[in-house]
Amino acid sequence: MSSFNTHRRRVYDEGLPTRVRHTNMRSCLVRFAPYGFRATYHHLCLSAGIPKNPEKDPSSLVRAVEELNEARQLWLADERAFANNRRADKARGFRQVKADESWRGWQRGWGNIAYCPEPTMHPDEPLPVVVERVLRSSVLPDEAPALTCRVCGIQDNTSAWHDGAYRIHQLCRECGVSLAVRRADARDPLLATGHARQRKEIWRPRNESPR
Repeated sequence: MSSFNTHRRRVYDEGLPTRVRHTNMRSCLVRFAPYGFRATYHHLCLSAGIPKNPEKDPSSLVRAVEELNEARQLWLADERAFANNRRADKARGFRQVKADESWRGWQRGWGNIAYCPEPTMHPDEPLPVVVERVLRSSVLPDEAPALTCRVCGIQDNTSAWHDGAYRIHQLCRECGVSLAVRRADARDPLLATGHARQRKEIWRPRNESPR
């Protein structure tokens, strides 16, 4: 699999067809997607102004990948600092990861530091602003951190969102970030179908017609 930076360089390559540059911009999300693949892509479409047909504004793809890259650099710096601290702890004989107040116990998957399962509900600030805020956030373990939004700082203001299959998320009402998740008692096939249709609509190249 190609690296983030390889795909990023291809987005800049004006010698490539726009659809290829568009595909490479989205491939960057495999490596880093703070809100999840589709929610992050939806955010970038709005923030970078990617038109329905990217051919009309190829530079919007560059704006999108640079916003994503700036946020990723913040995350990578945090990852490096964490790795250095872990090595230092192990050298002192502390093998167990220390419980702390950071975002690491809150993330939902690799690089999803503010996961938004409903792809059209996500923070509207620039990605670097949100990512830096989450990385610097601090929530004490005895303050029920799962119900404290590290993006908004709001507590106990959630709404339930059923994925139609196995999970029910408690979403922050202000920004759509998942603050907690539990197993659903029953599946809802119609709801799952609707969610799947929405995800395909968002993820499909925006200059293609539905099949």
